[in-house]
Amino acid sequence: MQRISDRIFGLTCIALAALMAWRADLIQESFIQDPLGPKAFPYVIAAVIALAGVAVTLRPDVEPHWPAIGRIAEIAAAIVVLVAYAQFLPVAGFVAATAVAAAYLSWRLGAPPIQAVIAGIAIAVGIYIVFHLALGLTLARGPWGF
Repeated sequence: MQRISDRIFGLTCIALAALMAWRADLIQESFIQDPLGPKAFPYVIAAVIALAGVAVTLRPDVEPHWPAIGRIAEIAAAIVVLVAYAQFLPVAGFVAATAVAAAYLSWRLGAPPIQAVIAGIAIAVGIYIVFHLALGLTLARGPWGF
């Protein structure tokens, strides 16, 4: 049986790793920086992705059973929601944008609509408390200041 999908995925990972390494090489270094510099982390991630891509390309699994078109459409909708989340994050603010995205994803993962909304709000507020209030990280501020 052909194992083409794993090989395509593996080669795509290798290409992505090469692109990441090339883009990391374009990062300008400051004269004041830590010993590793800003390029180290992207290089490590690119190396891990490249090694995983090589492994998948050389040792592919049996061809998978692909989901029906309806499931693929749900995955595409989740990707659209995540891209919209990234676009609306600076406009709506972290809490509002995260609450909407988390509620939608919770609903698509099987939560009833009311519970999905509650989960979305709880996730957004919980992450805000941990990252902004406890750790002091700056998150996108919306029209309401949070």
